[in-house]
Amino acid sequence: MPNRDVVVVGASAGGIEALKEVLAGLPADLPAAVLVVLHIPPAGGRSLPAILARATGLRVQAAEDGEPLEHGRAYVCVGDKHLLVGEEHVHVRRGPRENGHRPAVDPLFRSAARFHGPRVIGVVLSGTLSDGTAGLHAVKRRGGIAVVQDPADAMYGGMPASAIEYVRVDHVVPAAEIGPVICRLVKEPSGPEPEDPTALMRKEVALVEAGDGVLEREHPGRPSSWPCPDCSGVLWQIDDGPLLRFRCRVGHAWTAEALLEVQGDEVEAALWTALRALEDRAALSWALAGRAEHDGRRITAGRFKGEAEDVRRSIDVLRRLLGAGVGRAADAEGVGEPAEREGGPHERKSREGGR
Repeated sequence: MPNRDVVVVGASAGGIEALKEVLAGLPADLPAAVLVVLHIPPAGGRSLPAILARATGLRVQAAEDGEPLEHGRAYVCVGDKHLLVGEEHVHVRRGPRENGHRPAVDPLFRSAARFHGPRVIGVVLSGTLSDGTAGLHAVKRRGGIAVVQDPADAMYGGMPASAIEYVRVDHVVPAAEIGPVICRLVKEPSGPEPEDPTALMRKEVALVEAGDGVLEREHPGRPSSWPCPDCSGVLWQIDDGPLLRFRCRVGHAWTAEALLEVQGDEVEAALWTALRALEDRAALSWALAGRAEHDGRRITAGRFKGEAEDVRRSIDVLRRLLGAGVGRAADAEGVGEPAEREGGPHERKSREGGR
């Protein structure tokens, strides 16, 4: 039986330091190939290989599509493209985003599980939310080994904690101890494959590899009630063992936790927009009330003041929802109250005007 010779590593926030600690524990003659994904912006990550190379004896390089998979080398993701592994080569492809990221951890892990089964060692390091959990679950399903940074040791424990929650993890250790664990594991025979890749696994790997809308022809799972945050298409719900996941028609993928997080961001953005509109409405109401008072139209002035007071109460509710506290509305000059400044009477001024 072949040894475990494909090591896939995923990290996000706080991941650079963790990656340096892991790679520092790997020798130049490691009998395995190492593939690394870190969440980086589309135009970022150019210096990442050089940073990691200073921490290890491995040959570290930015991954290039089609190059052979070789022992003693670390292939590092590039911006705006997924890093995948095939039977004998590295693939760098611009497939659909997963959990809002490209590169993402799950596609790398899933492709390694698909083609290399029990020869894979999956490693999840520091990061927020749950990218890497579904991929590590695929690694375990195909007989691979799961290694996770101790959440207490991670700068951000979200990704490690999610992996531990949903996957039967084999090793949970600090980042500095993961290198020695890998060195021990790569010397062990991999063992038999427990099962063939599932149809879902094959389809998802092919989708990211080809990036051609494979799922338009046959969807896994069933339609859900939620739209895709990336394209607004219908999300299809996938029950993947203990995991609840989603994919849209064109292939964007989300774990339940990542979907919940991005929905929260959308709600917050909508609340800030509503707050801005209400502040403008309050300002206009006070301006109209001041103009009516100046012209002696007291009934009209009272109506506009009542409108401004109603809006002020709504502003206070929104500020509480946004975590700013009730007092913040009172601290902002002119929020729901008349104020004067140069340029005319009864005009509103607010420190929040640039929000």
